Amino acid sequence: MRWEDEERSDNVEDRRGMGGVTKGVVGGGIGTIVITLIALYFGIDPSMILNQVGSPGMNAPSSHVSRQSPADEARSAELVSVVLKSTEDVWHELFKTFNREYKEPKLVLFTGAVQSACGRAQSAMGPFYCPGDQKLYIDLQFYRDLKSRYNAPGEFAQAYVIAHEVGHHVQNRLGISQKAAALQKGASKPQANNISVRIELQADCFAGVWGYHANKTKKILETGDIESALRAASSIGDDRLQKRSQGYVVPDSFTHGSSEQRVRWFKKGIESGDLGQCNTFTAKSL
Repeated sequence: MRWEDEERSDNVEDRRGMGGVTKGVVGGGIGTIVITLIALYFGIDPSMILNQVGSPGMNAPSSHVSRQSPADEARSAELVSVVLKSTEDVWHELFKTFNREYKEPKLVLFTGAVQSACGRAQSAMGPFYCPGDQKLYIDLQFYRDLKSRYNAPGEFAQAYVIAHEVGHHVQNRLGISQKAAALQKGASKPQANNISVRIELQADCFAGVWGYHANKTKKILETGDIESALRAASSIGDDRLQKRSQGYVVPDSFTHGSSEQRVRWFKKGIESGDLGQCNTFTAKSL
């Protein structure tokens, strides 16, 4: 991915080293419904996460877990800033096409645990977007895990992570998140989970739309970049995460979509660049 000479965003808030690692996954009164609604990127069914803290492969980083080298983390921080700026440019232009103003989100870098308007969360939950303060949150250690634990190396894979979270911000600005939350009220758990899956797959598609337009204007893509993003999307499907964590798959509990679904919707976005291709809520088949 070509990015080193591109402009950085002014909307990065660096809180690294300011927070500590706590024993619970989340605190501050976040319930499982809220966890689902704020669409934490790397999660699976929230009850599974809450039940599995402390089990192999699900722990948050601690003082006993090696982190990225200072040089690698510095490069990741620069990449994140460049990608955020690129999303700002793309979404400003796309919002103009339907006479809307795009409000830029902030991105918070943190270490271990962080306090947001949605409550306190640990790195084990992965990168996430909080609609309460319209900020994205990421512990850059996640990129080490993405490469080593989930076999999804590559800087465009890292960029996809940010673009997906920005996709949730776009949903929030367009009122999609609010409508989805209203639909979830009174719905059965499988129905509510299905709505959550549609939210996540649409954010994947929006990430693809960003990639299409960013490459069209800046020629950021190099050989193998799209494949690296597809590996990332595939590696974090609910089916793979459930199989890894508990040894079996429960489709009705999916909240983010299967590996195949996540790949399919990201490809819809990056191949077309068309927001109209991202309406997961009217799609009969995901």
